[in-house]
Amino acid sequence: MPPGIFITLEGLDGSGKTTQIKRLATWLGKRGIEPVLLRQPGGTETGDRIRALLLDSRAGVVSPTTEMVLMFADRAQAVAEVIRPALAAGRIVLCDRFTDSTEAYQGGGIVLDLDRLICGGLKPDLTLLLLPSLAASLARARRRNHRVEAETGKDEGRFEAEEEAFFRRVWKKYREIALRDPDRVVLIEGDLSIDEVHEQIVEAVAERVLVHTRSA
Repeated sequence: MPPGIFITLEGLDGSGKTTQIKRLATWLGKRGIEPVLLRQPGGTETGDRIRALLLDSRAGVVSPTTEMVLMFADRAQAVAEVIRPALAAGRIVLCDRFTDSTEAYQGGGIVLDLDRLICGGLKPDLTLLLLPSLAASLARARRRNHRVEAETGKDEGRFEAEEEAFFRRVWKKYREIALRDPDRVVLIEGDLSIDEVHEQIVEAVAERVLVHTRSA
């Protein structure tokens, strides 16, 4: 059995990742491929608990080191429980965020050191980096968080409460990652429509998926 394909979607909150990962899963499903879907943080029972702590604006001040360690605890569980077994079974895994997010948001060389230790060399085969303008991303993220809070009473706005200068640094770091690893990262940049972004994603994914299905 050929190994599976590990595809990640990256970008700021409000970049459209959630919408696009669902559309990509539907596109694959129409071609007889049922992908494994997960998000980070989250995707496992342990990970969902970590997510609630990390994203809840009422959790109080969480030190950067604590935040990073919690992110990698979540990732270690997802790799062991979901990602590696699915890839070993020849499945396509679609993951909303992975180590690129931690590097972009937390920064520092220690992130890559932890990645090598915790993930044991596991890297996405393809990363789709959605990078609309900073203003558009922040506006969407804030609208979404207000809607979620109104519907569920849960406030996941801790990251969005950061200063704009912080998100500008994250935005720039994502671009650095794309330039550093162009063979893996496909940069989808600009304030495009949902359909335009989906078309670029499908173009990037199609060749890899076709090769995978031919060898299955």
